[in-house]
Amino acid sequence: MLMNRLNFLLLAGLLVACKSTPKSDADLIKHAKELHAQIVTLDTHTDTPLNFLRTGFDFSGDSNSARGSKVDLKKMEEGLLDAAFFAVFIGQQECSPQMYSEVNRRALSIFDAIHRVVAQFPDRAELATNPDDVYRLKKEGKRAIYMGVENGYPIGEDLSQLQVFYNLGARYMTLCHTRNNQICDSSTDPDSLQDKGLSEFGRSVVAEMNRMGMIIDVSHISDKSFYDVLELSRVPVFASHSCARAVCHNPRNLDDAMLRALAQKGGVIQMCILSDYVKASAPNPERDSAYRALRKKYNNFRDLTPEQDKQATAEWYELEEKYTVDKATVADVVDHIDHIVKVAGIDHVGIGTDFDGGGGVKGCEDASKMYNITVELLRRGYSDSDIKKIWGENFLRVFRAVQAGAVTSL
Repeated sequence: MLMNRLNFLLLAGLLVACKSTPKSDADLIKHAKELHAQIVTLDTHTDTPLNFLRTGFDFSGDSNSARGSKVDLKKMEEGLLDAAFFAVFIGQQECSPQMYSEVNRRALSIFDAIHRVVAQFPDRAELATNPDDVYRLKKEGKRAIYMGVENGYPIGEDLSQLQVFYNLGARYMTLCHTRNNQICDSSTDPDSLQDKGLSEFGRSVVAEMNRMGMIIDVSHISDKSFYDVLELSRVPVFASHSCARAVCHNPRNLDDAMLRALAQKGGVIQMCILSDYVKASAPNPERDSAYRALRKKYNNFRDLTPEQDKQATAEWYELEEKYTVDKATVADVVDHIDHIVKVAGIDHVGIGTDFDGGGGVKGCEDASKMYNITVELLRRGYSDSDIKKIWGENFLRVFRAVQAGAVTSL
């Protein structure tokens, strides 16, 4: 009897020792890659279509000569990323009938480029428009390419343009960008003296997007705009690429009260990995001045010839090399996820990198390193089921709820 008891205590001690022994990096990477093979992994915000308009970009990734590209099919395959939302991004300019017409044409040209480029690789990728498409395409060994509109500016003051964009494949729209527009105020407009929130037209945009089943994206919008949207929307909304303001104090990020309100609405915040939103960087007036001068030199990168665009891109990356910054790390990214989970809950956080729009941190510089976020989550004790939610299920729940709301409202 005594021997049996000693054997039992010895076995229990060994089990405790095994359980407490941390896994090696190799074990964590192996676990992460195996998990990515089983679950759906989805990035809700990249600006990759900007590259489609530039010469020398090969979306296959097999012979990509476009310097600095963060997302292509090869990188998505290497990083075990199943799906990404490609943004139809339009920078904010003057709100006038003439400019509305101009930027609307520009938006349509980006839609056309996405359709054209993705169609060139039918064995490796396909455009997706519904939540379940990603599961089907994963089984077929293809990447799912969804579309969203970043900045409601190009709809002008014509609600019917929302249906035009939806018919072209857009499934969400970010209401504004870095400046105020005809829909709402921005979180970062330098000329704003007060936060006016949603305009009257913006309120009709919210109602129409609900009716259609287009997801409302609250990234970039001001705090009052955020709360106006939550009050008006009948269905959950989401932030396609934002972080936690309590961890990094930036007006682009959501504070704890906003995180709780978003969760109570059933929404989700997709963790952005643009370094300045993850961790504050040291001020560098010389660097900021150099970037402003470059934008001025190339007309804020608008209406450039292919040769001018190529030269402007080269000079941009030269500045990045000259003015290196101490970028945030994957661990810093997961610090935000930890905080969001603590405040809003595990059901209300996901991933939206902002690759090709400035996104990228040490350890996850591009789409080929996406599984490293999973490695860090595993290192901190997140379960496989938690990680499955973060990498896609939370957002897809919102996607389904918005579509269901449109069906019931008809």
